[in-house]
Amino acid sequence: MNDGFDIYTIIFAGLALFVFWKLRSVLGTRTGNERRPQDPFVGRPQPDPVNDTVIPLPQRTSEPAPKAASEDDAPAVDRWAGVAEPNSAVARGLDRIAEAERDFDAKEFLVGARAAYEMIVSAFAAGDRKTLKPLLAREVFESFSAAIAERENRGETVESNFVSIEKAEIAAAEVAGRTAQVTVRFVSKLITATRDRAGAVIDGSPTEIADLIDVWTFSRELNARDPNWRLISTEPL
Repeated sequence: MNDGFDIYTIIFAGLALFVFWKLRSVLGTRTGNERRPQDPFVGRPQPDPVNDTVIPLPQRTSEPAPKAASEDDAPAVDRWAGVAEPNSAVARGLDRIAEAERDFDAKEFLVGARAAYEMIVSAFAAGDRKTLKPLLAREVFESFSAAIAERENRGETVESNFVSIEKAEIAAAEVAGRTAQVTVRFVSKLITATRDRAGAVIDGSPTEIADLIDVWTFSRELNARDPNWRLISTEPL
């Protein structure tokens, strides 16, 4: 082999130049302004090597966080809500009744009082002593019966029709010995008229609605077998 370029050297040199030219045409040349390949993790939170769950911390504020309410902080239940104002004389009286008789329910009492009021007024107008007797204390029944007897002797009759009971509210409550007493103020609308023997209207009106306000006191022996409350006094206003 001689020191000059033989045919094989020329062939390999030509192949090298061809490969370099192809690579340049495909890859191009670097100018220093090329964009870097985007890293798929850039801008994303990196996982915690211990726990990959991200828990955001609360933001600090200038005011402390409010204290969690406890059972001791809960407001006391108002047992006489809708019936009596808290710490009022009526509420204290109802408390005394409930202490002596745990089944006492002021709201149920008012439902019964409304029914008794309408029944007593209607029975008195009709002269119905049989209906009145179990609803009234003995002294009140005797007074009502005497008024009915006087009316009958004069030949008078009473027409009475309830329109509505607008309000029934407890005005007083107390325990006297072994007896509970509850006073109720009734506001009602009533059509009532009294006629003489000839049928002429001598009091009231058969067509006009009258507004009535009555204050009645009911009484009952505590823990007695008889659950009925009886009317012991009346006071029209």
